[in-house]
Amino acid sequence: MLFCGIDLHSNNSFLVISDENDNVLYSKRHPNNLEEICAVLGPYKTNLLGVVVESTFNWYWLVDGLQEAGYCVHLANTTAIKQYDGLKHRGDESDARYLAHLLRLGLLPEGHIMPKAMRAVRDLARKRMQLVQQRTVQILSMETIFDQQCGKHLSSNDIKKLKSEDLDNMGWGHVESLCIKANLAVMQTLQKQIDGIEKELAQHCRNHPGYALLKSVAGIGDVLATVILLETGSIDRFADVGNYASYCRCVGSVHVSNGKKKGEGNTKNGNRYLAWAYVEAANFAIRYCDAAKKFYQRKKAKRNGIVAIKAVAHKLARACFHMLKTGEGFSVERCFT
Repeated sequence: MLFCGIDLHSNNSFLVISDENDNVLYSKRHPNNLEEICAVLGPYKTNLLGVVVESTFNWYWLVDGLQEAGYCVHLANTTAIKQYDGLKHRGDESDARYLAHLLRLGLLPEGHIMPKAMRAVRDLARKRMQLVQQRTVQILSMETIFDQQCGKHLSSNDIKKLKSEDLDNMGWGHVESLCIKANLAVMQTLQKQIDGIEKELAQHCRNHPGYALLKSVAGIGDVLATVILLETGSIDRFADVGNYASYCRCVGSVHVSNGKKKGEGNTKNGNRYLAWAYVEAANFAIRYCDAAKKFYQRKKAKRNGIVAIKAVAHKLARACFHMLKTGEGFSVERCFT
């Protein structure tokens, strides 16, 4: 049996093909061209057990292309792979060879390859979040201009209702008006794109059975339900609720030896979008759900507000896991008591 490791970069890929004794049969750098890479792998396809691709920022085209060509593709979790620190020389060839070696041993830490169609919808939801952040920048800039020019504060909701004619009636100078009109035009353009994306996301998500379940959770509305549903993907890929809570960054990270703390692990290992969604849900839950508020206050009295919010987020993440797994509705009593 043969094993292939691909060290993927922005403009090229280093391919290594090795046998079951780690003997290298092929080792060469190629440009990021799918046809050329498939042509290289073609003579080895019959005996090729799998192809490992690094989980870099640009892996979509390569993984999708290789899967369509009939190869068994594995996505390497690069943050979980660490070669021996004592190596005197390390490069692209050794990295690709090591990926093939881990695949042969069955020790490869793998990332999840979300189906192409679902991945596209998930990325659209991420694009919405990016545009919302950019819209917020424009709103804050306009708030600052009003504070400077008028000595009074205008709320974000009032700013969203502004029109260009309203600014003409402010009596400001031409330059000052031009400045805030630029912010207004950008904000309105962003809002138009956000509305279009939300409409598209609604068509993909609102008929999913998990969407209605998530919306029944305290603190989770349309936007958060969409983010959680798309970022979670198939709930069956998580072995248990602890794995899911860890993936959502809702658990602590600490290294202990002989009862003493020896450091912390990778606290950012997991999905930052799910981490954001559950913290947002926790903040809404303590405002509108009495049981969540009481739980938060108990935790806050023992530690601090940040830890307490993370504790509420952890509870919500565990609840959502069981709901998506079993199809049961949300129970406030089971979640917070």
